[in-house]
Parts: sequence; C-alpha cells; structure tokens
Amino acid sequence: MKVYEAIIGLEVHAELLTASKMFCGCQVVDSVTAKPNTAVCPVCLGMPGMLPVINQRAVEMAMRVGLALNCTIQPHNVFARKNYFYPDLPKAYQISQYELPLATNGWLDIWIENEDGQAIERRIRVRRVHLEEDTGKLTHLESDQGSDNTRSLVDYNRSGVPLLEIVSEPDLTSEEEARYYAMKLRQILRYLEVNSGDMEKGVIRFEANVSIRPVGDTELGTRTEIKNLNSFRSLTDGISFERRRQEEVLLSGSRVIQDTMGWSEVRRETFSQRGKEEAHDYRYFPDPDLPSLLIPEDWIREVRSSLVELPDMRVAHYMGNLELNRYEANVLTEERTVAEWFEAAVSAGGDPKAVAKWMINTLFSLMNESKLSIGNIAVKPADLIELITLVDRATINNNTAKDVLAEMFSTGKSAGLIVREHGLAQISDEESIDKLIAQIMRDNPEQLAAYLDGKDQLKGWFVGQVMKASQGKANPSLVNQLLSERLAALDHQ
Repeated sequence: MKVYEAIIGLEVHAELLTASKMFCGCQVVDSVTAKPNTAVCPVCLGMPGMLPVINQRAVEMAMRVGLALNCTIQPHNVFARKNYFYPDLPKAYQISQYELPLATNGWLDIWIENEDGQAIERRIRVRRVHLEEDTGKLTHLESDQGSDNTRSLVDYNRSGVPLLEIVSEPDLTSEEEARYYAMKLRQILRYLEVNSGDMEKGVIRFEANVSIRPVGDTELGTRTEIKNLNSFRSLTDGISFERRRQEEVLLSGSRVIQDTMGWSEVRRETFSQRGKEEAHDYRYFPDPDLPSLLIPEDWIREVRSSLVELPDMRVAHYMGNLELNRYEANVLTEERTVAEWFEAAVSAGGDPKAVAKWMINTLFSLMNESKLSIGNIAVKPADLIELITLVDRATINNNTAKDVLAEMFSTGKSAGLIVREHGLAQISDEESIDKLIAQIMRDNPEQLAAYLDGKDQLKGWFVGQVMKASQGKANPSLVNQLLSERLAALDHQ
C-alpha cells in the first residue's frame, strides 16, 4: 500500500488593532459586543461615488509584521479589486493586494519535538504579507419550521476593518507543524501589538491549503483549501481529517478534486463548499480610486528601528546568557508582558534561575486561579526579589515564602511587612532547635526505637514533627543537620 505525505500551506488573516478602518474614518468596534451595523459609513457600505483613503497606521503595522517575518518591504505597492459576489461584501469586490504586495520572501523558524522528544528547528518560508479590508459578518439562523424559513443576517461593522494576510509557502508537512507555525505567528502579532490574538472574536483566522503525494515524489498533488478555521484545535483537526479523506480517495482509485472546503465544528469533518477558485476567477485589476503606495527607505528604517525584541531573540538570550533551560525560556517569553516582568525582576538584582522558578512554579498558579494577567497583579518585580532575598538569608523557608507570596498577591503588601505582622521569621538558633529535637525524641520513644532498629524513613517523620512543633518556623536545613547529629550519636552508643 502506498504511503502518502502531506504538503500544507497556511494563509493567516489577522485584523489590525487600528482605531479606524482601512479606507474610511469609521471606528473599529468589537464585532461581538457592538450593536450591528452602527460603525458604518457610505465608504465601507460600498455606496456609489464614495472614495477610499489608505490608513497610514495600518500600513505601518503591516510593515512591522513584514520586517519581523524577515520579509523585504516592497517600495512600490498597488491595491487591487478582488471581484466576487457574496452578501457580506457590500461593494461586490474586496480591496486587496495582488501583483505588488507590501512584503515578500520572508521566513519564520519553528521548533517541533521529534519522536525522541528532542526539539528540531524548521524554517517555514513566508511568500507574502499584504493588506486588505475585512468583510462583513454573516449569521445564519436555522428555523425549526424547515429550511424554507432559514434566514441569514449580515453585520457590516467589520466590513472595511484593516486585515493582514500572511501566506506561507507549502513547507509544512503535518497538522502539528501547522499548529506550531500558527501559534508562533500569533505570538509575534501579539508581541508587535498589532493583533489581540483573541480567536474567539475571530480577529485571527486560518485557511489551510492541503494536498498529499506518495512519499518520495516531488510533484505536488491536487490541493483543497479549508476556509475560516478559527482555533488551533480546528486547524489541527481540519487538516488531519482532510489529509485522511484525500488518502481514502486516492487509495480507492479516484482522484482528488480541487475544492474549497468548509469545516463543521459539530461533525468535526470537512465538507465541500464550492469549486476552488484560481486568481483569474477574481478578475484582479488595480483599484482606480487608489493611487500607488510608495514607501520610502527612511520610513522602512524608522519602522525597523522601532521593533521590540522578539521571542526567538529573548529565548536565545535567556538560554545563552541567563542559563535558563529551553522550557523555562519558552514559558517566560510566551507573552511579551511576562518577559518584560521577568527582565525587570532580574534587573532589580534577582538571580535569573531563582526568579524563573518562583514565577513558573508559584506566581503563575496564583495568576491562573485569579484569572489575572501579569500586568494587573499587585506583586511587582522588586517585591518578588525582596521575597527571594528573605529565603536566601534564611529569614523564612520556602514553604513559608509560598504563603507570604499568596498574601502579597491578594493584599499588595510587601514580603517584609507580612513576615513582621505574622511573626513568620524563621528560627535559626541552634540551641532552640536542638531543644525541640530533644523534646520530640523524649515524647516519641517507640518511633525512636524503630529508627534505631533500621527504619530509616522515620528520620523524615522526626523532621516533620519538629517543623510542626515550631509552627513551620524552624530552619529546615538546620533541623536536618542537628537531627542527623543526635541520631548518629545514638546509633553509635
């Protein structure tokens, strides 16, 4: 039986976080919460005689993305009309870019795990990044009285919102690679603050071009396109289903038909929507109402100089200079605000490994429980460093420090103040701890005898009893040291 491999290319559509629309002055509103058809004007409704004007801020944001994806910014750009008829497109054409897009020939590196759990780097080429306008939003209402009563409603608030399309080359070979690429791209868009990444609101959507071919062949198979995948799960499941469907078609002796596919969230399967269009079907031609967009070199340099440090650069810095492992570096760079918080803590004098441990193991848990982002918590980077310093100086132990951090998180008080208010300072006086150990031994002769008879695990029990008697304030390392000395002395009698 033939073995097939998948060849996948992704088209990613991301709404840009501008205040106004792409070609008019209408405010960009939340398409989920805003009242339908209130953020509209004659331009974005496609009324006759209305003239579009290019949004400069959208162009700048698109340039930022193109440069972050290692693309070449084209100095000569042309907006074109993409002609097709659909109820959510009021002009019966979409203003987009075709032959002369904003940015071309870039790449994005992703890391994937192989079967042995090792991280392997893959470079995915980016064919083009171009600007266009979003369409309206259709809502289909199914009636329980039969298909004749089904209605479709259209909301044009989203019509004309600046939309960035990022097109990869067919370099992806599995649904997992596609998911890693999409996640990495979303992360970069959020780092650049050009897209919120809120997939539930449809501000970023994926379309996957999928084909298969026998392993070893170089010729591409017939592709299908899966439209409007709006989550990473849908992207992964959609590609997986379509890949298996095409395999079954070829193994049955039939041929794959070039098609545009939809994805059913209910049935978890693809379905045919219409025959796959080619570029000529859209009858692209330059928009006569918009002049060519000429981008000077000094503007490109200005945008390039304004780019923030991107995730890959931070990961390399954290691993190479701060000696974090890849897991720690990846977690701390997932969100730009988290990375900046971590770096502020290190700049405040924190040891990078210790800061990373406290953030990942404890602070993130508190954030998840309270559903707060790091920018909205009461604990500041310097506050965490104060807490870590108290642990390093043996003023409090690790267990106490976790309780202190929880109170810092809920009250905004400093670590030192909480320790003083509750009398949490650790007991590090040898004489006091030794007296506690002696008392515990006197009060528990049976356990002591069992230990001396070879039940070594009881040593941990004695440590626990001492910690309990001291209300958790005894220095654990000193407890272990003094207990070991006393037990060793008894062992040699």
